[in-house]
Formats: sequence, C-alpha cells, structure tokens
Amino acid sequence: MSERNEISWADFEKVLIVAGTVTRVEAFPEARKPAWKVWVDFGPYGEKKTSAQVATLYRAEDLLGRQVVGVINFPEKQIGPFRSQFLLTGFPTDEGVVLTAVERPVPNGTRLA
Repeated sequence: MSERNEISWADFEKVLIVAGTVTRVEAFPEARKPAWKVWVDFGPYGEKKTSAQVATLYRAEDLLGRQVVGVINFPEKQIGPFRSQFLLTGFPTDEGVVLTAVERPVPNGTRLA
C-alpha cells in the first residue's frame, strides 16, 4: 500500500461521486479486457455512458436496472471506438471488479457525502 496522502475536505468536494441507475448495457467486443458498454441515468446530471471492465462478474441482465456509483466529473476518455463519460466505481479483486453497492435506493443524482 502506498503512503497515505491526506486531502482536504475541499479536495473531496471536487470529486462528483453520485448514484445512478443502469438503463442500457451492450457488449464491447473491441475492449482489450472483458467489458460492457454501460449507460446510467444520473438524474439531474443526465444519462452518461462508460466502458466498464465488470463482464467477468456481471452479466448484462445483472446490471440493467441496478443502482451504481459513478464519478461523473472526470474528462471524457476515448476507449477504442467508444467515448467514456464517467468512471463506474468498484473494488478490484482476483476474480474481477466488484461494483460499489448502494445499501438502499436513493434518488438518481444523489451525491456521496
């Protein structure tokens, strides 16, 4: 583990981490690692898409309608032929990425505090 770098509350507030609901999932065969193209409704922030390397642990039907947590204020990133608009958060394990879970439903666009 790397050395602990403390940040200020102001630094944390810059990161827009919000809940949203998966509205669409498509295969991403061009990805280097198993991935899905995922669209998420972030309420007042609109619908955003990403490439998510979660295909080893989650089927498309597991993701559809699920509430997830994303970082939505990173710059867009080109991933092969696809433009990713947010970071879907999760925890890397030996078996694959485990998605960050919302313990009970919250309105789409609710910010992590």
